[in-house]
Amino acid sequence: MTVEVKIGVQYAARELTVETDETPDAIEKLVTEAIGTGGVVTLTDNKGQRTVVPAEKIAYVHIGRSSAGQVGFRS
Repeated sequence: MTVEVKIGVQYAARELTVETDETPDAIEKLVTEAIGTGGVVTLTDNKGQRTVVPAEKIAYVHIGRSSAGQVGFRS
């Protein structure tokens, strides 16, 4: 399952979006620990590219299922 993570960064006009194979619980734990220690959040996407964000600059994190690649109507 691919998970889409959207990170709002303070003073940035656009949010960062990363699609990863990590579980939502693992991502939540990573973000919570980084904020608690004042560290950085490092996410690796499906293509192996890394995104690093200083925890002190995070405005919000939205974790959800990716909708990429879906075609047609859903009920």
